[in-house]
Amino acid sequence: MGFELRDHTADVAVAATGETLGDVFAAVADGLTAAMCEDVPDGGERFDVSVDAESREALLFDFLDELIYVRDVESVLPTDHDATVEREGDRWRVDASARGVPLSAVTAREVKAVTYSEMDLSETADGWEAYVVFDV
Repeated sequence: MGFELRDHTADVAVAATGETLGDVFAAVADGLTAAMCEDVPDGGERFDVSVDAESREALLFDFLDELIYVRDVESVLPTDHDATVEREGDRWRVDASARGVPLSAVTAREVKAVTYSEMDLSETADGWEAYVVFDV
């Protein structure tokens, strides 16, 4: 289980798999990190992220959007993701953490935004798979 970066016209895509929904969310987030930076150094402090949304797909979008927001506001590269996803009534929630490496310590490519273009989040016989395109 994990992720693979894929070229997508002028953008970059992440194809990810995981045993659980939380695992695939974390794998896509790890793919987002890899899309921004090839070599992530040690160091940085862990931080928490919690997001809720009306659907699993909206939750994945909002989670990744929040990681990009944290990158921009806190000037850290989110890496080493961990996530748990649960359904709460008619809403979905992700509780996650990541290690924030100071942007001053890395050479990072800017990922501008997550997109809904071609987004897929599907349950499979082996767990979950996701495909997400990022605007670069």
